[in-house]
Amino acid sequence: MPPTAPTRRFASLVALTACGTLLLTACGGGSGQATAPVPSSAAAVAPFTIAGVRITEDAALHAVLPDAIKQSGQVRVASDIPYAPFEMYRGAGGGAMTGLDYDMGQALGARLGVRFTFQAQKFDGIVPAIGAGRYDVAISAMTDSRQREQVLDFVDYSVSGTGILVAKGNAARITTLDDLCGQKAAVESGTSQQTLLSAHQSACRAAGKGEVTIQAFPKNSDAELALSSGRVVADVMDKPAAGWTARTADGGSAFEVVEDPSAVRGYLATPNGIAVSRSIPGLADAIQRALQSLIDDGTLTKIFDQYGASSITVKQATKNGAVN
Repeated sequence: MPPTAPTRRFASLVALTACGTLLLTACGGGSGQATAPVPSSAAAVAPFTIAGVRITEDAALHAVLPDAIKQSGQVRVASDIPYAPFEMYRGAGGGAMTGLDYDMGQALGARLGVRFTFQAQKFDGIVPAIGAGRYDVAISAMTDSRQREQVLDFVDYSVSGTGILVAKGNAARITTLDDLCGQKAAVESGTSQQTLLSAHQSACRAAGKGEVTIQAFPKNSDAELALSSGRVVADVMDKPAAGWTARTADGGSAFEVVEDPSAVRGYLATPNGIAVSRSIPGLADAIQRALQSLIDDGTLTKIFDQYGASSITVKQATKNGAVN
């Protein structure tokens, strides 16, 4: 799947295993088996510098970690890679990890005085793997939902939804979703963006502007090509992915993101959270407190800003804040 593939994290509940573990499916499917373990190459311990910020251990926060984590010195993290800008490999062939989720994990580890050790895991296998005790947490742009909260605790760190990517200069003057009425817009097939535009057709008709001509492509890279070639006026995609694309494509000269004041974090935005095993009492609370410290001192915003996604950060590290 291309690095900018949208909405992979908005997976749905499909079944219960015999042991009661929730199975979750990603839009790309998959076996649910772990990929070859790829541990983080430079898991952080304090002091650690990231996004220009030197992060030191907070002894009080380290003290509230569960004894098992203190003794092991690490938090084992599952993450489905790649899913830019949340988690990526530095090189095309894999290797060292990067991305805003990865950087946030390293910052949390430095603040807590333990290593957050990431391993690659197919998305639909993350929850069963946590249930089986192979991981302590998941940091993988996972939507905090009430269904998932049945088996995991979530510490919410961002809120994101759908965004609109346009060509640099925005010649069509797209400023809101309504401006796509009567225009041609690209989406990746089978995504929530395609559903969103289809549902918006009634609003277009009511406004007398004509429907959106939706052009669906098998890959988002194809949708981006349609936009860059002028065949559509917009590529409707996950907003953080849109921000990353705007920042990186052709050195930032190809695209820009529409910033609708009524949807700062994107349309139909939902919380993303760090999923924490309930078999380690106290870990979610320790992570929540450490995350709040990174919010309060501005570190989290600086990390997200590196990836063009500062608008989706939160001011409060809530626990189990699902809205549906």
